[in-house]
Amino acid sequence: MTDTILVIVEQREGKLNRVSWETVAAGQAIAAATGWALEAAVAGANPIGFATEVAAKKVAKVYAVESPKLEPYTPDAFAAALKQLITAKQPRLVLMPHTYQVRDFVPKLATAMGRAVISDCIGFRHENGKLIFTRQMFQGKFAADVSFNSDAPWFATFQNGAFRGDKAEAGACAAPVETVTVEIADNVIRNKPQEVFKEAKLAVDLTQAEVIVAVGRGIKEQKNIEIAKNLADALGADLAASRPICDNGWLPMDRQIGSSGQTVAPKLYLALGISGAIQHIVGMKGSRTIIAVNKDSEAPIFEIADYAIVGNLFDIVPPLTEEVKRVKAGG
Repeated sequence: MTDTILVIVEQREGKLNRVSWETVAAGQAIAAATGWALEAAVAGANPIGFATEVAAKKVAKVYAVESPKLEPYTPDAFAAALKQLITAKQPRLVLMPHTYQVRDFVPKLATAMGRAVISDCIGFRHENGKLIFTRQMFQGKFAADVSFNSDAPWFATFQNGAFRGDKAEAGACAAPVETVTVEIADNVIRNKPQEVFKEAKLAVDLTQAEVIVAVGRGIKEQKNIEIAKNLADALGADLAASRPICDNGWLPMDRQIGSSGQTVAPKLYLALGISGAIQHIVGMKGSRTIIAVNKDSEAPIFEIADYAIVGNLFDIVPPLTEEVKRVKAGG
């Protein structure tokens, strides 16, 4: 077993998942705290281009794990491929982003290696030579410190927004890229992916959004959501909501932010009429800049907001939208 951290970088549909850069940043932070080496890996049918992109970051080496059976994605193939890599390279810690894809294959991978996973972590610390990870419990009401009580390799996933992807350090020079060809037997893959359901194409992956305009109870009526939509359109943003809005059917459930919805970390998050219940905050507190508009000066959302606007959103948002349009038009 080597004192190495291995970050599994995710690629799908021809591009790297931007949440993976957050995991690289997490790996760099753990490497700095422990003194361990940091390496990365990306798997696919032809991952060399992605591996070269990752090699620009501050890592010691990048593995391009390739096999034609890794496209299209299946949990069986990914678990088999990564097990071969991890067995050969013997890293002490394996880090992954807490994405839908990782959640699909990591239980199979860890079980195949006789290990457990500490999932959905929001932080870590290195204390008395021991790594301790922090994860939320009971919809963010409590935070638990968890450590491994087994032999390495250890598996952990980090929640979207736990680290900032733009803080992932670039390397002084490109890291070496090693191609690792894995053998996956035909009988390993037990399912065959079909075309994506048409309904799923309507779903919104807010984890990839760079700007989000979110509405809460303060919007009062469904017809008023148009006010927030106009601002979102002007900013080129995605429209989202707190749970009561989606529960009422005013916006689809795939627009919900929070512990029972999506966890996001955009560059800019505008919270309109959202009080800031803990269930919502756990889903967006990793945003780089938070602007909150609420007429209640004591609203909990203001505790985490970078900019707090105390006032009626119906008085503030329409002129703000017009100003955004004017600036964009060069007026």
